[in-house]
Amino acid sequence: MDLEIKKEGGFEFIDEGEGQVLILLHGLFGALSNWQGVVSHFKKNYRVVIPMMPLYTMPLPQASVPGLVEFVEEFVAFKNLSELTLLGNSLGGHVALEYAIKNPSYVKRLVLTGSSGLFEDSMGGSFPKRGNYEFVKERVEYTFYYPETATKELVDEVFDITNSNPKVLRIISIAKSAQRNNMAKDLGKITAPTLLIWGLNDTITPPIVAHEFNRLIQNSELHFIDHCCHAPMMEHPEAFNSILDRFLIKTASL
Repeated sequence: MDLEIKKEGGFEFIDEGEGQVLILLHGLFGALSNWQGVVSHFKKNYRVVIPMMPLYTMPLPQASVPGLVEFVEEFVAFKNLSELTLLGNSLGGHVALEYAIKNPSYVKRLVLTGSSGLFEDSMGGSFPKRGNYEFVKERVEYTFYYPETATKELVDEVFDITNSNPKVLRIISIAKSAQRNNMAKDLGKITAPTLLIWGLNDTITPPIVAHEFNRLIQNSELHFIDHCCHAPMMEHPEAFNSILDRFLIKTASL
């Protein structure tokens, strides 16, 4: 499925379907392909929107979790969106959490999968080495339970990113901001119904992290997917979509 990238007002985004708004926020090395299964399934009954977060282009002083939250706020205002279901993977989950705390009246539901915000072992505890394709391949494969999920296209994309000095500087700045920005003390402020979908074999944000999110977010429910690591929507799209479907239907009238 080819996703049409729209450009308006300085933003680039995907906007498919009609109905209640699902905003999908990708992670630090996220790509549109991460969300193919979610978009194709949910655009039949929902409006699915993916803002392309300016991870590699934003001014370096703003390259941080708060800077990305501000970007989402500007995008939501520009598109005049409300009653959002925010769905974030990895860093995208962290941004979704911060947005929900700052803008509770805009957030109807929250969905987190492999979210940072409490703890993460990013890229397996080491940053991708510039110019070393095999190392980058190994680190990308570490994200998945089945290494073959890391397609050559995905590895090539991450390799290209790690070979650009301006992009790497921003990635490091954002990653450090995420590590500094522990949300444990603020998660009790979230009142929106929250769904946690986690890979039972996640090595980057391990299952104990999911349990801690579940404990600290009062109105949350936790589901694990077996033989699954850090990106359940990519590794097990049918199971992921089924869990999300039930949650959306159950919370539709809240």
